[in-house]
Amino acid sequence: MFGTKRNKIFCISMQRSGTTSVGEFFRHFKYNVAGYDISLKNKWTKSWLDGNYKQIFKSKDFLKNQVFEDDPWWCPEFYKVLYHEFKNAKFILLTRPPEDWFKSMINHSGGKTLGNTEIHCKIYRREKDFVNIAQKFDRHDTTYNDNLLDLKQNKELYLEHYTRHNHEVISFFEQHDSSKLFYGDLYDKDIWQKMGAYFSIDVPKQFNIHANKSNK
Repeated sequence: MFGTKRNKIFCISMQRSGTTSVGEFFRHFKYNVAGYDISLKNKWTKSWLDGNYKQIFKSKDFLKNQVFEDDPWWCPEFYKVLYHEFKNAKFILLTRPPEDWFKSMINHSGGKTLGNTEIHCKIYRREKDFVNIAQKFDRHDTTYNDNLLDLKQNKELYLEHYTRHNHEVISFFEQHDSSKLFYGDLYDKDIWQKMGAYFSIDVPKQFNIHANKSNK
């Protein structure tokens, strides 16, 4: 088991569900937070894709940070690995109405797959779509497969995935240890105060944060 002196906190909300805001919340209260930029630098999501979890857990940025938001933490069923690997870890799941979530996905990248298409297709089970388009590109070009496929024509697939992820996370912690999961509604006006109470952080009543806001 890869342990540290401080208990880890993992945001396992799906992308476009307040992950960046969670990071900003903890930064405001002086926690060490690893967000998208650190994950990208360390290629953590590629390590997740390869099943090389040890590469993630032994990296310096993983060891020195306490809070983790964005990918790969919300990638399919990775929370199960984290739960068993870090016995004292806490987890955060924020949700929003599925239709709103999908609109935010569409707005983020002009209706195209968000970021690396190969990884995106693995997460959302569109591997066949990726195979059909990947042959047109040079696999040695690390940026060749960004934002390649449309989302709109696969709306039901995305809504199903989003709903299933949230349901499975809640069910998993109910079966194992519900005290380790903070679960809340992203649109709850008191969400940050409730999160603060869960983590024993004194959050002012007027405190609010909304990072990476997209147009509805």
